[in-house]
Amino acid sequence: MPHFGDISSGWIKRIENKGSMLVQLLFFSSVLLSCISNGSAGVTSTFVRNEWPSVDIPLDNEVFAVPKGYNAPQQVHITQGDYDGKAVIISWVTADEEGSNKVRYGLSEGKYEFTAEGTVQNYTFYNYKSGYIHQCLVDGLQYDTKYFYEIGDGDSSRRFWFRTPPPIDPDAPYKFGIIGDLGQTYNSLSTIEHCMQTGAETILFVGDLSYADRYKYHDVGVRWDSWGRFAERSAAYQPWIWSAGNHEIEYFPYMGEVIPFRNYLHRYPTPYLASESSSPLWYAVRRASAHIIVLSSYSPFVKYTPQWKWLEQELKRVDRKKTPWLIVLMHAPMYNSNDAHFMEGESMRAVFESWFCRHKVDVVFAGHVHAYERSYRISNIRYNVSSGASYPVPDKSAPVYITVGDGGNQEGLALR
Repeated sequence: MPHFGDISSGWIKRIENKGSMLVQLLFFSSVLLSCISNGSAGVTSTFVRNEWPSVDIPLDNEVFAVPKGYNAPQQVHITQGDYDGKAVIISWVTADEEGSNKVRYGLSEGKYEFTAEGTVQNYTFYNYKSGYIHQCLVDGLQYDTKYFYEIGDGDSSRRFWFRTPPPIDPDAPYKFGIIGDLGQTYNSLSTIEHCMQTGAETILFVGDLSYADRYKYHDVGVRWDSWGRFAERSAAYQPWIWSAGNHEIEYFPYMGEVIPFRNYLHRYPTPYLASESSSPLWYAVRRASAHIIVLSSYSPFVKYTPQWKWLEQELKRVDRKKTPWLIVLMHAPMYNSNDAHFMEGESMRAVFESWFCRHKVDVVFAGHVHAYERSYRISNIRYNVSSGASYPVPDKSAPVYITVGDGGNQEGLALR
């Protein structure tokens, strides 16, 4: 059964046995003790996120350091590469030339028995030209196995490792970290350092990565590069399951950049084809005892759209005998009591909430609101404009909604 770590605003550990639930959490400067159903609670971490806004770390800081060596791979990150966890997509950037697009990997450090070959591309954004972006699918892996991998050429090659999840099984234990709205400030650094200390095996990321859209012109691309080097300390070792937020849209007519998500989509691949999705912005994976569905808050989702049609079919594929945990990730929360971004998730709620209740989704993680918030199991599916209660009511079939929207970005906390 999965454990969930709320990395951005503390730590949550949740254990459910279809009748009771243990929830333990620490939130910022105070400890919230609460329970859901017949649960109890306690403290599992001493991590406290600074409540004050922070500035972006200067580019010459060591956390953004370019690896030594000519054309050394940088911005290394991995994500799940298939539906069931027996593959990874390894991504990296070389700055000077294409270089090798091969991944050498094996079961012992320094002994790489296997090789996989990937693709390489680059792109421009206004007057910024990216480095050479490599993406390589490594598949046919064994479950619950530590792999070592090497990328790059000669003396500039770099070595990392990852561990595959256990087989799909209803009793498979697994620990997820949850991060949202990270950015690249000193507070962001405290979040990612805490994340690395928790033992989280995979990160579920609920959108808003680099906050590079707060910059202009050439600096937008520069801050995507710095964020990639910043996140590498975790993302090169633990798979990050990506979802896109509003800060990934980057619609800049004044720069002539009007295609949404261009930087994000070039840099952060997802295994969307494995779940028969038509877009990398919405997809699903299974990992250990969890079925994880990623939705896009900023792509069309009303009836008959591709995302709507895909989710309708994906929910039918969920097998609770194999993956009893059903988790949904999105960026804009459906329920939010803060003034900040209030009701912005209402349209998606109106479209999908009844499905979430029908299929008994366990938990919906969202970001966007720079605060922590957790709901009881409630729904507002009885209201149909002309009749029915127009407010949420307790509903045992509904998910728990958890907002984890402040990983430390420069915009600071939502305090109202």
